[in-house]
Amino acid sequence: MERITESASPHRHLETWSVIELIRGMNQEDATVHLAVERALPQIEKLIERVVTSLEKGGRLFYIGAGTSGRLGILDASECPPTFGVPAHWVNGLIAGGDQAIRRAVEGAEDDPGLAWSDLLAHDVCTLDVVIGLAASGTTTYVVTGLAACREHGIQTGCITCNPESPLAASCDFPIEVVTGPEFISGSTRLKAGTAQKMVLNMITTATMIRLGRVEDNRMVDMHLSNQKLVERGTRILMRELDLTEEQAVAQLLEAGSVRKALLNARGASDIG
Repeated sequence: MERITESASPHRHLETWSVIELIRGMNQEDATVHLAVERALPQIEKLIERVVTSLEKGGRLFYIGAGTSGRLGILDASECPPTFGVPAHWVNGLIAGGDQAIRRAVEGAEDDPGLAWSDLLAHDVCTLDVVIGLAASGTTTYVVTGLAACREHGIQTGCITCNPESPLAASCDFPIEVVTGPEFISGSTRLKAGTAQKMVLNMITTATMIRLGRVEDNRMVDMHLSNQKLVERGTRILMRELDLTEEQAVAQLLEAGSVRKALLNARGASDIG
């Protein structure tokens, strides 16, 4: 198949460009990414609805990917517990080659046709779960064969790819195709394609967690109070919501352990909203 992400950049002789010319050119290319994501919104919506249903029934979300795509999946998964206060097993990121591949490529891992399924089995993947394959090219063996194995075992699948009509899209139930075109540097999919994947991943987990009640109004009421910045954020929420002084808000927040619990305690209610 012809991979648009591997086609030649329209920008030539980059080594002769000044710094301002380089960053202006990259910025102009990046400006097209949100339009590509916008065109894929109907596909994104369908996958999110399926993920919400799965998690409501006790299922989990898995991302599988290699290289940049795999690292983006791990990043998104790792942000869910501190941001939304959910258990770590709700959203999982798996990368070809294992955790060591997060920082350094593991030769040949993404070309192993049985590796992704093996990795998923190690996490007891089941039919309640949703597995999303991440591959800008839409052809990565680790991802394509992993999703094919999931479908064979009755597990719902989705994908995020930046090429149309790819083997990856054909091998899943809810394909998302964000066609970002040639990269600023030919084939360097950590650029526009990576940006597009990150944007879609943001949408998937953020919209899912909101639908699951992990956000009140526009506030992260379940965030982990793991550092001073987050304690200060929680304090400001309580000050505004409950008309407290800073000292009162800090005391109630630390006693309750979370913004949600502090609000519940103050309202004398069993639920928020």
